Amino acid sequence: MSDPNNYKATGVQTPTAPPCSVDTESQTPATGGTQTQTQTQNPPVAGTGVGRFIERWKREDMLKKGCFGLRCIALLFSLFAFIIMASNKHGDWRDFDKYDEYRYLLAIAILSTLYTILLVLIQVYQLSTNKEIFSRKNSAFLDFFGDQLMAYLLLSAASSAVPLTNRMRENNDNIFTDSSASAIGMEFVAFLAMAVSAIVSGYKLSKQTYL
Repeated sequence: MSDPNNYKATGVQTPTAPPCSVDTESQTPATGGTQTQTQTQNPPVAGTGVGRFIERWKREDMLKKGCFGLRCIALLFSLFAFIIMASNKHGDWRDFDKYDEYRYLLAIAILSTLYTILLVLIQVYQLSTNKEIFSRKNSAFLDFFGDQLMAYLLLSAASSAVPLTNRMRENNDNIFTDSSASAIGMEFVAFLAMAVSAIVSGYKLSKQTYL
């Protein structure tokens, strides 16, 4: 064995162990991988809120367009019922204005036509300009109760004219009774459109979070 004192005497430096180097490169990917995994598991809250807002906006836009289409259908068939019944005058007993049921049906057809024209014009303005005439709260209430009332009136008018028309057609099936039956059928279709619109309006009203 060699004596350490001999190294000092001869001027040769004593050998020392090389310093241990820290492998920092191997640790960096692990840290970066942990950060990436953390970001993947915890998505940003702002992105989730924006997604919900866009989804809600699309749903509201679809409901608006659905109500618009239903009211256009109600307008069309109410107008047809009004025109058919107003022109149902063929002399003697075959005049609609001699029967209370037919006068009531005509009055409701006119009222439904005016109501749906007003709503369609309002919705056309809102869809084209993206501006609200009324506040959302007031608009939801007006749509729901207005559609419900008009649907009830349409059903009431059509139902009241059915028995009279059936009695007439048992003895005399002619152009007068056919026109009356056509007007009643048009009013029933208008009622169905307004009833579905009232359901959609009720759904929109139930989803108002600020009420």
